Amino acid sequence: MKLSTLFRLEENLHLDKKTLVNLRWIAIVGQLIAVNLVYYYFKLDLPIFAAHTVILIGLVTNVILQFKIKKNQLKDLYSAFFLIYDLLQLTFLLYLTGGILNPFSFLMIVPSIVSSTFLSMGTTIILGTLTIVSLFILTKFHKILPGLDVYSFSFPDYYLEGILISIIIGLIFLSYFGIRFSGETKKRTEASEKLQQVMAREYQLDSLGGLAAAAAHSLGTPLATISVVAKELKKEIGDKSKHSKDLELLVSQSKRCSEILRQISRKEIEDDQFINIVKVEDLLEEIILSFKATSDIEINLISNEDKNKINVKRAPELVYGLRNFIGNAVKFSRSRVEVTLRSDEKIIEIKINDDGPGIPEDIIEKIGEPYIKSKSKELSSNSGLGLGTFLGKTLLEKKNAKLMFRRNEELGGALVLISWRPNDFTSV
Repeated sequence: MKLSTLFRLEENLHLDKKTLVNLRWIAIVGQLIAVNLVYYYFKLDLPIFAAHTVILIGLVTNVILQFKIKKNQLKDLYSAFFLIYDLLQLTFLLYLTGGILNPFSFLMIVPSIVSSTFLSMGTTIILGTLTIVSLFILTKFHKILPGLDVYSFSFPDYYLEGILISIIIGLIFLSYFGIRFSGETKKRTEASEKLQQVMAREYQLDSLGGLAAAAAHSLGTPLATISVVAKELKKEIGDKSKHSKDLELLVSQSKRCSEILRQISRKEIEDDQFINIVKVEDLLEEIILSFKATSDIEINLISNEDKNKINVKRAPELVYGLRNFIGNAVKFSRSRVEVTLRSDEKIIEIKINDDGPGIPEDIIEKIGEPYIKSKSKELSSNSGLGLGTFLGKTLLEKKNAKLMFRRNEELGGALVLISWRPNDFTSV
């Protein structure tokens, strides 16, 4: 692992100032209560002045943090400074009050856990190492816990070492959990942000498509009028007039404009729903044609026209989701992709097959997670099976789809099975 990866101080690794301030106030108040309760109520002879001094310094640093540092999000370096100070302060306080035998010695792991959840792994490793060193020191060097000297009682070394080992195990376990939890949270957040970006982009495209189709609808009538008038004028003046060629040009150009507008609208415009409603088969053909224009891969759509005349809203989620999985099939295929549309009264099903390397066994159960890695040499880390597939799967599931991922026995590649119940599909 590179140091630049381990110590990611340049990245957006922040700890909320309010969170850190509140945690430190809780710690300071807890320390004051514990020290004073033991000294005044239980009458144990603690070095009360030194303990109060240590706690007071912690209080001053927290006041500075709360009122002097204006940033609401503390960078990794600032957060690390305060957490390291808190660790050293607690170490000294425990040194004064029995060392590792103090019941509160387990709190030594808190700074490392906070770091593992919010900060870089490098900072967490530094704090964890300092914690373990501090625990070793407190095991060997500390003032005797008040009350134990009265009874001339001493603990065997293995007992102290057992406490040390148990705290270290807890430190490692909870820090590891914090790192994994933080990592997954960050991945999910990033995936969610990209999902929002995709949705915004698709809605923009949908809106532009609607505007284009509306323009085509509005301009159709004036163009038809121009064409009719031009033809009538041509009949009136005949072919010998000097203006006849101009009228022929006007007729041909108006016809060309009409053809362009028909391509924009893509289908007959009916009842102002020309852009929102489309046959599933037509939608799949549009997506396939877009990939045929940029790829040499053979892409076939298999469908029964009589049984698959299903209308659906041209929702951005549906378009992006289908485009993602068809695009993945094209990307990984060697020569051929098959898209099969099947429907009956019980199910509507889209199968996407390719003759590529297929889905590796080690990740087939993880397909749909935002970040996955495969041991397969044929798949790179940016192959599209991670975040892109997660987005496509999430968007289709949002539209009531059920997805299955398998190896394709027929073509030897991957098989993506997308299905709806008819009632769920017509409602998307």
